[in-house]
Amino acid sequence: MISKWITSGWTEFPMVLLSCLLIYSLILLYTRLAGLRSFSKMSSADFAMTVAVGSLFGSTISGPNPSVVMGAIALASLFAGQWLLALLRRRSSVVNQAIDNQPILLMHGKTILEDNLKLANVTRNDLFAKLREANALNYDHVLAVVFETTGDVSVLHSNDPEAKLEPDFLQEIRGAERLFNS
Repeated sequence: MISKWITSGWTEFPMVLLSCLLIYSLILLYTRLAGLRSFSKMSSADFAMTVAVGSLFGSTISGPNPSVVMGAIALASLFAGQWLLALLRRRSSVVNQAIDNQPILLMHGKTILEDNLKLANVTRNDLFAKLREANALNYDHVLAVVFETTGDVSVLHSNDPEAKLEPDFLQEIRGAERLFNS
């Protein structure tokens, strides 16, 4: 029992290698057909796609279930669904809003927006860590900090005291209206 859990027979070894080669090749082919967006990190749907492909890849190559054919069909379905969803998101703002989270402004200049931190479930310590990571040296350099739809945090900063944020860069960001109404 324990030895089967730790090791396998040598007869399974070539099948795992063959499955790996086939499924990996299909992932590359499907990515070429569907485009690099398949593994981007721009939305929650993209994240789900990446996790699903990885999970399906691992389960298909490591055992007989699902079969290589079923794994290939499932992967094709995932890539087709991702491609279709990207198309619908481009063509419909309703679909885009239903699928994607809205970015949230966490900080404007020296002002930390506490309500937005709570909304994004981000602590002040998380915020300060992102400021350090972005090499923001002091509050005067910070123009804005945005919690993106992907969960990433963008720190917009500059050493130039005359630097201004381009309004187009902050469209559709919850709380960004304060930047231009103040």
